[in-house]
Amino acid sequence: MKKPELLIPAGNLDILKTAVVYGADAVYLGGEAFGLRAKAHNFSLEEMREGIRFAHERGVRVYVTANILAHNRDLDQVEEYFKELRDVKPDALIISDPGVFLIARQVLPDMEIHISTQANNTNYGTYRFWHGLGARRVVCARELSLEEIREIRARIPHDMEIETFVHGAMCISYSGRCLLSNFFTGRDANQGSCTHPCRWKYAVVEETRPGEYMPVYENDRGTFLFNSKDLCMVDHIPELIDAGIDSFKVEGRMKTALYVATVTRAYRRAVDDCLKDRELYRKNLEWYREEIGKCTNREFTDGFFFGKPGSGAQIYENSTYIKNYTYLGTIEETDCRGRGRIEQKNKFSVGERIEVMKPDGANVSAVVKGIRNQEGESQDSAPHARQILYVELDRPVEVFDILRRKEDGV
Repeated sequence: MKKPELLIPAGNLDILKTAVVYGADAVYLGGEAFGLRAKAHNFSLEEMREGIRFAHERGVRVYVTANILAHNRDLDQVEEYFKELRDVKPDALIISDPGVFLIARQVLPDMEIHISTQANNTNYGTYRFWHGLGARRVVCARELSLEEIREIRARIPHDMEIETFVHGAMCISYSGRCLLSNFFTGRDANQGSCTHPCRWKYAVVEETRPGEYMPVYENDRGTFLFNSKDLCMVDHIPELIDAGIDSFKVEGRMKTALYVATVTRAYRRAVDDCLKDRELYRKNLEWYREEIGKCTNREFTDGFFFGKPGSGAQIYENSTYIKNYTYLGTIEETDCRGRGRIEQKNKFSVGERIEVMKPDGANVSAVVKGIRNQEGESQDSAPHARQILYVELDRPVEVFDILRRKEDGV
């Protein structure tokens, strides 16, 4: 049975390294232009080179997004950007626009090209079309069912790959093609600048009574008419494998290292367990679910994989996240005394009990024995975001261990 690729998002260089260490087979990232996450930190060319070097040394592939829907003004710049990518040498480009695709074929004729979900890939004819033009892989529209994906697999060339989103935020629009952001704020979602108006709170106004807002709601907070649950398919790994999907894609280039590490580690173990022994996979289902629940998320849905979502499967009553654990920092290096260097993400204190999350799947309880700043001065707590600190715990830590705190009531 073919092992599916686990494809993980990377919003910056540190998160790329986290994804690689925690089990990604491939990562995807955006450069400073032409991707659909303009508000992400994204990668300079030098950071991209370093990320690709780090990944390739560990047998992990790197894909670069260039999946905007381009306007005339973009095309010359796209060509220059692709020329710069010649020396960077990613493993593939992710593209949605046919014009951008043609430029990539001209400038980078040997580059593997993947067709983005933004291209609305909903049938086997579309897959054949892109295969005929030289694309290696097509990303399914998120509106497809598993039955439709199985039929696509049966009707496309055997050397063409299918990539499918299995986890992360869903979008109210068809394959992400939304105009709300552009209409309301002038920031175009199809150019990478979405303001996520689908998460906003709405009310009804009757035209002869301006200023009188009449809420339509499930509870006293109002109705979030466009707001989708997050996709989570960790319960359905066998079905995804049996459908012939080549790459399991996780959404989230705006997410933290804790999110990326948690989701990557859980899906890595789920896929490996399933390939080894499906009974083992079923026995460990609760562990995968619990681990995924430890990072910030909305409520979960299985999307369109088993047909049209039922009542309440897509829309729910608020836009808030579930936050069971707080991200404190990632161990970047250790000193001779066993202290770990971190860039602090949230407040914690000496004497507090936290959890050390390790790439091998272990979660280790630990007590904070000491905190020192870069000048070696002792601190009782770490209240300042992004401060560089040396943390001493009551047990040893290693580079890429993640420190997190379980929240009250969890």
